[in-house]
Amino acid sequence: MARFLEHFYIFATIGLTVYSQLIFKWRIPKFGAFPTDSFGKLKFLIILLFDPVIFSGFIASFISLLAWWAALTKFELSYALPILSLNTVLLLILSGLVLGESISSSKVVGVGLIVLGTVVIAQG
Repeated sequence: MARFLEHFYIFATIGLTVYSQLIFKWRIPKFGAFPTDSFGKLKFLIILLFDPVIFSGFIASFISLLAWWAALTKFELSYALPILSLNTVLLLILSGLVLGESISSSKVVGVGLIVLGTVVIAQG
């Protein structure tokens, strides 16, 4: 049970990261194209920061960082970091389901290779 709780930090990192990326991709395009002038860029970023939905993604990213720091106190980096590659798996699936993005066979093969690599690293 204790080992499960230690892994919770890694899985919290994954869950919060996936949430924030989905929120950002879903919400940010609703604000239009990124401006080209410096003042426009700053204004655009401030508007994004004060959007409640985007702000929730920002907070999730911050909490994800804290969970990652906690995970690093429990595991070697060479073990914990490859597990974070599961972000890619979840984002591929959820971006297709939630955002309607395309899931091509090459993306599926690539993610399969990531999973295989994660399993190999976790074994040793």
